[in-house]
Amino acid sequence: MRWIGQNYVRAFNLRHGRCGTLWQGRFKSCLVQTEQYLLSVMRYIELNPVRAAMVIRPEDFRWSSVHTHLGMV
Repeated sequence: MRWIGQNYVRAFNLRHGRCGTLWQGRFKSCLVQTEQYLLSVMRYIELNPVRAAMVIRPEDFRWSSVHTHLGMV
């Protein structure tokens, strides 16, 4: 499996003119310093399935944390 993974990443990087790991640069983090920003981030995350037209309401998305935040669990 290791050999397959390494060769896949090598071929992918060659094909797309990239270097490094497959997930390099894909994820990042930043510090949430204020409660207001935290609420904005939570709202953004929980509305993503709605924006992607996967569900009508955030609580319709099975894997959302909105259920906990709304006291539905």
